[in-house]
Amino acid sequence: MKQQMPSAYTGTHWLPVPVVVAIILLATLSCPTVVSSAPTEPLQNTSGTDLQGLLCLKLHLSGNNGTTGAMAPWKNDSVQYCSWPGVICSKRHASRVVVLALEAADLNGQIPPCVGSLTFLRAIHLPSNQLNGQLPPEIGHLKHLTYLNLSYNSLTGKIPDALSSCSHLQFIDLTNNFLDGEIPSSLGECSDLWEIHLMNNKLYGIIPEGLGTLPNLTYLVLANNILSGGIPFSLGSNPFLFSVILTNNTLTGGIPFFLANSSSLEYLDLTNNNLDGEIPSALLNSPSIRVLALAGLDLSHNNLSGEIPLEIGSLINFGVLNISNNQLSGTIPSTLGNCMHLESLHMEGNLLHGTIPESFSALRGVTEMDLSRNDLSGEIPGFFESLSSMKLLNLSFNNLEGPKRKKVKQDSHPFCKELRKFSYADLVQATNGFSLANLVGSGKSGSVYKGRFQHEEHTFAVKVFKLDQVGIPKSFLAECEALKNTRHRNLLKVITACSTFDPSGQEFKALILEYMPNGSLESWLYPKPTMYGLIRQLNLGFRITIAMDIASALDYLHSHSVPPLVHCDLKPSNVLLDDVMGAHLADFGSLNNHMFIFPLFVNVLFYFPALRDVIDYTHFTEYGFRSKLSTEGDVYSYGIIILEMLTGKRPTDEMFTNGLSLHKFVQKAFPHKIGEILDPSIILSSEEGDVGNDAAANVESCIMHLVKLGLSCSVETPKDRPKIQDVYAEVITINEAFAALRG
Repeated sequence: MKQQMPSAYTGTHWLPVPVVVAIILLATLSCPTVVSSAPTEPLQNTSGTDLQGLLCLKLHLSGNNGTTGAMAPWKNDSVQYCSWPGVICSKRHASRVVVLALEAADLNGQIPPCVGSLTFLRAIHLPSNQLNGQLPPEIGHLKHLTYLNLSYNSLTGKIPDALSSCSHLQFIDLTNNFLDGEIPSSLGECSDLWEIHLMNNKLYGIIPEGLGTLPNLTYLVLANNILSGGIPFSLGSNPFLFSVILTNNTLTGGIPFFLANSSSLEYLDLTNNNLDGEIPSALLNSPSIRVLALAGLDLSHNNLSGEIPLEIGSLINFGVLNISNNQLSGTIPSTLGNCMHLESLHMEGNLLHGTIPESFSALRGVTEMDLSRNDLSGEIPGFFESLSSMKLLNLSFNNLEGPKRKKVKQDSHPFCKELRKFSYADLVQATNGFSLANLVGSGKSGSVYKGRFQHEEHTFAVKVFKLDQVGIPKSFLAECEALKNTRHRNLLKVITACSTFDPSGQEFKALILEYMPNGSLESWLYPKPTMYGLIRQLNLGFRITIAMDIASALDYLHSHSVPPLVHCDLKPSNVLLDDVMGAHLADFGSLNNHMFIFPLFVNVLFYFPALRDVIDYTHFTEYGFRSKLSTEGDVYSYGIIILEMLTGKRPTDEMFTNGLSLHKFVQKAFPHKIGEILDPSIILSSEEGDVGNDAAANVESCIMHLVKLGLSCSVETPKDRPKIQDVYAEVITINEAFAALRG
């Protein structure tokens, strides 16, 4: 029977856990304003308990007497706590808090026992703060809790046994803390558990046998602790295990053959333990293992001995095999040549002898191969020259012989070559198997996932190209080349690249990018209510600073980049917002189409005809199917974005027919009827709205100047548009005037 994805109760519906995670992330501090459009019920007596519980949390976690930071709006005289940042209340029981979500919000202190008074909590999402001390046992009072994420904090002490009282718990992540003691065996009683992440702590003792009997367990990540003993036999009874990561512990005994029963297993990492004995052929010869897509096996840095089983060649979907730094002997099995999807092969630091098998010539996708520090002999095979994907080949400290290496051709894209390389397996692990929970956006050119790589502190975005789309394969190298000289605070930073083959043998290309937790400008201008009726709002102050950031980036591209560059696909979905709502130009917001950064006056439709299919049709209305892209086109798009931010209307709105456009719509209202067409949500928040008549007039003046700027940038004739440096100067002036109103 096919496994059903575990579900979580949200207060109104049962939803898959990834959906719950997405809802949680919408409630984080990084959202400047979150309001509820759902009708509220009269507060019951229990509402006082929730209010007092939240105020208690603020008292212990906010610092600076609660006057600054995420919890500053949490005020004692307020009964509207369901609209506080990071707080979501049940739609059905409007006064009961069901989600507490404040990621990277500078919270500090010890979680107080009063957290147990929020008895309707379904989800606690407080990663990347400075929480310390022990987890209070009162957390066991949260009988409805399904999601707990306290990763990347400084928690100490033991994991409380009381956590097992949260019988509906499905997801627990305590990664990167200082927790010690043993893993509570009582966690095995939480039969709904789907994922357990306890990596990077100081946990010791054995892995509880009960964890292996959890019927829905998919991810078990216990790496980088001090766990000892053997691998529980019970893990072999779980057919749904997808990933078992036990790296860097002190586990002993042999590799259990019974893991073969886990027919969904794709990632098994036992690196850096004290495992001994032979690699069990039964594990590799199991019919279930043969057909599963086991993408990675890492047994390195143990004390394994004996020969490498011939059956290893039956794992034809292998992407990564690392058996380095053991005491394996014998010859390298020729059957490894059957693993045509291998991209990383590490066998260094063993006692292997004999020759390098000719069957390795079939490993077309291998990017790195290390056979060093063995006792291999014979000639170095000539077929290595034909393995075009190979980036690393280490045959040192053997008894090999062969002719002197010929000079190799210089890589035609040195920028991409200079970047740190990640393997396909690295990306799969970082994104939890490209899971829906990690999906940021998708479209016809590709998909973007958020992920965190091993030993990396920060979250990254992984843009995976859809190489079956016309024109997309060339764009990967083109983006590397175009971005190699662009460095600006308002341009999305490219961290590195990945070019390899996936387990099915298909070409795979991805860019690893800086992650923007607040999503795209489009998602803020045209928000979709969540199931709780929550709607995100963007006030005028943020809209002005976003306009300034975009202008700053364009000024850099047009005036300070060598050669000058043109964005050519500027629109709200390509403007991404960081944790403080700073804007960064990119192309992966909703990924509806593909973006290039082109040198000036490139005849793009002549040299890249495929772009006609991947650049948004609406942009051709400006470029008019001309062969030359220009800075004036970017200025036009910038003006349209400003008009979108002011009106809340897309240029493709159905109202714009019979010659009416967004520009003409605004121009017709300017200047006397502008108030009638402004986006209703642009009205200032209460903090900004308590101003006198003079200040209100000055606010109106800022809006009028912004409207005028948007109109001048989007005039029909390109030569009549202002230069971007003048646009940037003007929007700086507007921002300074608005900031002065707020003191």
